[in-house]
Amino acid sequence: MKSIEEFVFDLFEEKKSEHLFYHDKHHTQEVLTATLHIAHKEGLSEEHILLLKTAALLHDVGYIYSPVEHEEKSCEIAKEILPQYNFTSTQIEHICRMIMATKIPQKPLDHLSQILCDADLSYLGTNSYKEHSEKLFKELKSFHHELTHDKWLHQQIHFLSTHHFFTATANKEFNQKKNQHLSALKSQLSKPKPENYKLVSVAEDAGLIILGILIYAFGLKSFLVPQRFFDGGVSGVSLLIHEIYHINLAYVVAVVNLPFIFLARKIVDSGFALKTALCIVLLSVALLVVPFQQITQDNVLVAVFGGFFLGIGNGLIMRAGSSLDGIEIFALYTRRRTSFTTTEIILLLNFIIFLILAARFNIQTAMYSMLTYFTASKTMDYVVEGIEAYTGVTIISGRSEILKDRLVNELGRGITIYKGERGYLPGNFEVHSDTDIIFTVITRLEIRKLKEVVYETDPAAFVFASVIKEASGGILKKRKVQHEAKKPRDKSHHH
Repeated sequence: MKSIEEFVFDLFEEKKSEHLFYHDKHHTQEVLTATLHIAHKEGLSEEHILLLKTAALLHDVGYIYSPVEHEEKSCEIAKEILPQYNFTSTQIEHICRMIMATKIPQKPLDHLSQILCDADLSYLGTNSYKEHSEKLFKELKSFHHELTHDKWLHQQIHFLSTHHFFTATANKEFNQKKNQHLSALKSQLSKPKPENYKLVSVAEDAGLIILGILIYAFGLKSFLVPQRFFDGGVSGVSLLIHEIYHINLAYVVAVVNLPFIFLARKIVDSGFALKTALCIVLLSVALLVVPFQQITQDNVLVAVFGGFFLGIGNGLIMRAGSSLDGIEIFALYTRRRTSFTTTEIILLLNFIIFLILAARFNIQTAMYSMLTYFTASKTMDYVVEGIEAYTGVTIISGRSEILKDRLVNELGRGITIYKGERGYLPGNFEVHSDTDIIFTVITRLEIRKLKEVVYETDPAAFVFASVIKEASGGILKKRKVQHEAKKPRDKSHHH
């Protein structure tokens, strides 16, 4: 039979939700580690430590099913499985009492509950507070779309101001650092924005929207429409209706996007929906009023440059916080009601559109339209994310101390350190050791140089990289290297 720990972690893996960025098995592991640490410091007996360990493992397992009243669900699971592990009804009731005590606001009724409550929120007083706070914000944002960074900042200030640790150990080890985090949050709040901040922001958005709409309309009228070419998404549907029924494209675009505007209000927010509606109206006006001329009749140039201008236009509008294509909004809406990801839904919808094009016109038109869509998508990615794409690199090495020095002082990179273990190899599983896991962010132009540094230092190092959609702050520009390299290295310790 599985241990309770194996049962819980397997359950997190089996029913893993893409919305749980914070309440996952890693959080449970960290709470378990903090619980055992505080319990030993508080001098608990082995029996009480066993009860605490069990409560720590099960305290958030209900979150897998729903964020609402998840403590009650955790208790249901505890009552269901713990008899199999020879826990008495009295012990199970005590474990459930500890789990319920973690409900915010925390109300522990005994010493064991106090320890679990302190362990559950111990991150408030550690160096990893910012990382955990960002994960929690991301998770809550997926359930409450109206939550903004400004609201979150106020909530965190209020929460840290009113929160207190219960045990002597937690107060001694976490309280000072928690107060430092509170001061840092308050300093963010106290930074006054320029008087014309909102005006400048609105002007920037307006400029991006107008420029984006003109470029987008230029791509449609000067390239795609004269050559009877199409795009994917809602634009492709609009062009298809225009071509089949010969209705003015300006009117088709407005009508086809109308349902997605209402959908955007439901799943994003009314501000986004209003801005999107304004963009659609302005696009329709531009298609009606501006006298765009056909540029070329070369099919390849039309497909590539038509997509290029559509991508630039939509990318600029997305940077202004709006959209001209409702397919992603529809995909987000559909994702909540199916097991498919957003990417899979968009792929399926576009596949249907291109299939209709091939059947209604010919396979060549469909293929040119696919080329247009591909070009538009890639161009939009560059406009939204920036040409200077960033890559996150994780390095696991037995010579991490030397590597840390070279990455900071030779490459001028900021680094984050995670505490981990290496080893556990097949046939030699019992051999393992503590190690520093290095994480850094670089531009794609620096990947080769970084690999050279790593493999010169440790040819056996394990390195893997992943694309980062957006990065800001830290040591990301060469001009900051000399200044930033003198600062203490950023370290984030994971249990």
